[in-house]
Amino acid sequence: MTSIKPDSILLIDDEADVLTAHGQSLELAGFKVQAFSSAEAGLAAFSDNFDGIIVCDLRMPGMDGLELFRRVKEIDPDVPVILVSGHADIATAVNAVRQGAYDFLSKPFLPEQLVLTAQRALERRALTLEVRQLRDTRPDTVEGGPLYGTSSAITALRRTIAQVAEINVDILIEGETGTGKSLVAAMLHGQSNRNRRQMVTIDCGAIPDALLDEELFGVAQGAYPAAYKTRVGRLELAHKSTLFLDAIDAAPMKVQQKLHRALEVREVTPLGANQSRPFDARIVAASSTQLTERVQEGTFFPTLLFRLNSLTLKIPPLRQRREDIPLLYGLFLDQAAKRYGRKPAALTPEVYRYLRSHDWPGNVRELQSFAEQNVLGLWDAKLAAPRTEQRPTSDKLKTRVAEFEKAFIEQTLQEAGGDIQTAIASLGLPRKTFYDKVKRLNIALSDFRARP
Repeated sequence: MTSIKPDSILLIDDEADVLTAHGQSLELAGFKVQAFSSAEAGLAAFSDNFDGIIVCDLRMPGMDGLELFRRVKEIDPDVPVILVSGHADIATAVNAVRQGAYDFLSKPFLPEQLVLTAQRALERRALTLEVRQLRDTRPDTVEGGPLYGTSSAITALRRTIAQVAEINVDILIEGETGTGKSLVAAMLHGQSNRNRRQMVTIDCGAIPDALLDEELFGVAQGAYPAAYKTRVGRLELAHKSTLFLDAIDAAPMKVQQKLHRALEVREVTPLGANQSRPFDARIVAASSTQLTERVQEGTFFPTLLFRLNSLTLKIPPLRQRREDIPLLYGLFLDQAAKRYGRKPAALTPEVYRYLRSHDWPGNVRELQSFAEQNVLGLWDAKLAAPRTEQRPTSDKLKTRVAEFEKAFIEQTLQEAGGDIQTAIASLGLPRKTFYDKVKRLNIALSDFRARP
């Protein structure tokens, strides 16, 4: 994430001794200080491209601090203004904060208080400038637009997509859940010479094993009592187009083997049919797990992997391209605001810190959900960051649950003699959920395979 660190302060006070003392405190803390003895002089030095903050005495001859605050807000509504007030002026200062001043300091105060308040105000300023930058540089967009980001990893991925989109070769996309595999598939299809026809998509993890074969290869009329008419499979539907096999790692072994044969000869035989039919479809498959590891575990058909991975695109997780987070967050804020008829949510210091520190295990999809929660006013910083004394109990509970899950799955695999299908049926889990848990809990499936 690109870091903007403003350090400029306009310091305004009509008392020379106070101006000198405050200026020295701020300069010793590493800030660049411009000192002025009147609000008029300070206002003359201010412009809409000033990237710092203002510290101003409230009561001064001529233009006072409150009037200065109003004037600078007309030029830049987001500039943080810290007002310095005497005891008699506290009510006025509080009212100014309600109108948008960043904070006020009541005399007398320690130099450390001034420095700390200035640091926090500059953090807010950095946040505002970063959001402005991303809004100014972000291209216009619509839902499902291109793969946005300025990181080297995403820039290289976009370049590779453009280079290989028109090559008539099957492609494997690997990336964690929520990284944008379906978006990459859509870009590959959209930039290919097959884009006159709509891309056909099938989520192998969302369809029961018993039905996935029929969905992919089709069913001939009379194949079984309920097959009243012929149903064309997705492979044939994608003729002269692209077939996107999402969650290919969730497909059962029998379907993997049949799919490999179909891709080998580019012919499909529907269930119950006597003859095969040719098809011309480009295959783009996606997996949230490493298929080479799945092959070693014996849960993915090796020759299907060899067929698919002649070209592999790897999408980096969001935590490895943090510089793209402000851009994406601003984009998702705008989209959510339009979708729900709301104003884009304010980017508070709490949200900013969360954006910078969170690991985003759900990747871009989680970031999009986070933006929507903020637009709808549903995100609570206190709930997102539990108090320190609560964390050990929470972590201990999560650890206990994970240990129980792992032990239960391993016991089921042991009882099933390492047979994945039997274990999945016994656990009552969708195939994709099973493999997600196996990956998260670091279960080595190869340890449970039946020994000869």
